[in-house]
Amino acid sequence: MRRRKFFSLVGAAALAWPLSAARGQQPAKVPIIGFLGASTASTGNPWAAAFVQRLRELGWIEGRTVAIEYRWADGRNERVPELAADFVRLKVDVIVTYANTPAAAIKRTITTIPIVFAAAGDPVGTGLVASLARPGGNVTGLSLQQTDLAGKRLEILRDLVPNLRTLGILANAGSPNAVLEMGEADAAARRLGLGVVRSEVRKTEDFAPALAALKGRAEALYICTDPLLTTNRQGINTLALGVRMPTMSGFREYVEAGGLMSYGPNFPDLFRRAAEYVDKILRGTKPADLPVEQPTKFDLSINLTTAKALDLTIPEQFLLRANEVIE
Repeated sequence: MRRRKFFSLVGAAALAWPLSAARGQQPAKVPIIGFLGASTASTGNPWAAAFVQRLRELGWIEGRTVAIEYRWADGRNERVPELAADFVRLKVDVIVTYANTPAAAIKRTITTIPIVFAAAGDPVGTGLVASLARPGGNVTGLSLQQTDLAGKRLEILRDLVPNLRTLGILANAGSPNAVLEMGEADAAARRLGLGVVRSEVRKTEDFAPALAALKGRAEALYICTDPLLTTNRQGINTLALGVRMPTMSGFREYVEAGGLMSYGPNFPDLFRRAAEYVDKILRGTKPADLPVEQPTKFDLSINLTTAKALDLTIPEQFLLRANEVIE
């Protein structure tokens, strides 16, 4: 009787041991990053690749030690709340995005998940963070210095377009950050003695009439940075070329799509640095304890093909200063 009882106890233990051991060996939950692209995948994929590469260098390997869920708003800010809600359902550990309006929309609906913006034009001026040194809340990231660079861009544009008397400014009127940049570009233009014609858009269908309205009224076009404009950059450049207007924008993707030139932060570098924020957050640091940082790398890009089409001669010193010359 005792013998049978002993063997039955041993058998039960033998059956129980593999189950408990298996439970003990279950892998820990792989962290999930929600990557919300404000523009299209074709625009944002190179930036996402820079982000993923830096994560790998920091020990986070996509598909093995971390999972990344990608969503793209395609320049339509109204889609952001729906995409953010999807991240909540997926229980992501951190959300990465760029541009002020999407970041602000996510912040309004999500207060518990850390949010890292890889590129925001004026995070303090638009209320995205309390201050650069102490962002507060669940949001932090990298500033584009978008409004700060408006004057520098216009100085470059004026030097390159000798007949510049009146500047056209194109902006998305529905974007608080673009409106701030438009105001700064306007003020900078007037300090340089230039007249200003503002042209505001809110949707893709607005671009053709907006550019047509500038014909004969301005000699060059300043393009404010915004996902709606970035998504439609090729069409904007084609329309601007049609009315013989040189363009200045905030980053090289516009120049690659036929714009004359751009000056601004190096976006792949910003996304690599965003990965460093994510690394710290996944290891336990709170977003509120991570100050907002500013760009350290800036690029001047020039499209010589577009310059020739506009009958513009690019001085040698400009070509020497440029980080990229597209022919």
